[in-house]
Amino acid sequence: MTDQDSSNSAGSPPERGGPRGIQSIEVGGQLLIALAHQGRPLALKDLAREAGMPPAKAHPYLVSFIKLGLVEQEAGGGRYGLGPLALQLGLISLQQYDPVRLATPRIEELAQALGHTVAIAVWGNRGPTIVRVAEAASPVHISMRHGTVMSLTGTASGRLFAAHLPREPVLAALRHEGQAALPAELAEHLAQARKLGIAASQDGVVAGVSALAAPVFDDQGRMVLSLTAIGASGSFDARLDGPLAQGLRRVGQELSRQLGWRAA
Repeated sequence: MTDQDSSNSAGSPPERGGPRGIQSIEVGGQLLIALAHQGRPLALKDLAREAGMPPAKAHPYLVSFIKLGLVEQEAGGGRYGLGPLALQLGLISLQQYDPVRLATPRIEELAQALGHTVAIAVWGNRGPTIVRVAEAASPVHISMRHGTVMSLTGTASGRLFAAHLPREPVLAALRHEGQAALPAELAEHLAQARKLGIAASQDGVVAGVSALAAPVFDDQGRMVLSLTAIGASGSFDARLDGPLAQGLRRVGQELSRQLGWRAA
């Protein structure tokens, strides 16, 4: 039986007159879609159910995906999650997005000018995700790596996205953090971030570490990324009207204007 034949028996047939694909790849791809949608590792039976196929059928696909690095399995025959190649492909896709390419050289300049590590975060399927990092001469040694998902409640990047994104994706990301609703104290931070065009966190997720984040908007007024400066609290000026905040906000506004944004 050919790939086309086997896939037609397991899924919907291709559209008439449309381009022909390899249907078995499309069927197996439902497993990857399910993992991306759930945002967490799943047991075989749960993953198969989400992908709409029996576990016995899902398993051979998963074996092949593991060999390619698209899926990885926890030690001891445990749950299945997205693998290193899937993460790499996702990051490459994000990095090809024009705002990220535009902002990348600017964070290198900012890191040197401000004397602190500066990162670019975009909204991913689990929340604000770091896609670029420019380290200063004395970088802060915390989890500020490509692919790091930032907390909505305890980080400057997270608060900034929560302030500017539609309510539903924000609440969904909060549920991933174990929050059923928007905490009252977070609402105050969000109102301040919207008003001042900058968000801050001091000793939030990691004691002794502070950060500031400024938004970058596109031509539709949508926030597309944050510019986040981070440093040791003892030497980091986290004032919302301080020179560090002003420099970060200025570059964010310049990038926004390059993307077609116009202030109201």
